[in-house]
Amino acid sequence: MAAGGGAPPPTSGLTPLQHRQSRWLGQGYADITKLRERSAHHDRLAARFQQRASRINTKIERLRHQSTVLREKAQRVLAEIPEIEQQMKQHERDIEAGTSRAGGAPVGSDVTNLHYRVRKLQQKVVDRQHKARALELKAAQKTQKTAELKVKVDRYLESARLQEQEALAYRQRADRLQLVTEKDVAGNLGGAPPPPPPADAGSRAP
Repeated sequence: MAAGGGAPPPTSGLTPLQHRQSRWLGQGYADITKLRERSAHHDRLAARFQQRASRINTKIERLRHQSTVLREKAQRVLAEIPEIEQQMKQHERDIEAGTSRAGGAPVGSDVTNLHYRVRKLQQKVVDRQHKARALELKAAQKTQKTAELKVKVDRYLESARLQEQEALAYRQRADRLQLVTEKDVAGNLGGAPPPPPPADAGSRAP
């Protein structure tokens, strides 16, 4: 009866050199995976920066459109002033005619009404000038905001470019390491001894 009763530990059949080569190849594939993971990480950051830049560019275009609309409104408001000024001149001519007809006598209500209308028209001109300037100010503020956002877009695009460069560098390192590893694997497979031929049962001696 054999002592111990335990089965002997299985042997892998690999030499110490083959063990070291196996560990080296395993570490190589792990490094390749890590490098590709870092490359994907930088690619993701680059895409995030590009996404932010794209959203800000959309906001810039919206602000530019709003600025253009405000300036067009200001121009339309100012375009009403010449017509009002023409009405004022007509009233002033009517005032002169009414005053000359009075011949030094107190002016009538028709003349004072014309004076009132002239003042009202003058107030309209001032109001429209003020409104046009307010619209121009809002347009200028939006234009200034677009300039500030453009700086931010440039910064995001530069960050995306740097992240793409980092991703490319890691990807190239992974490709080079994979090429070396695959060559080593191919060399090991090519240098392995061929398996022994199967024993021919018919060749054994009787």
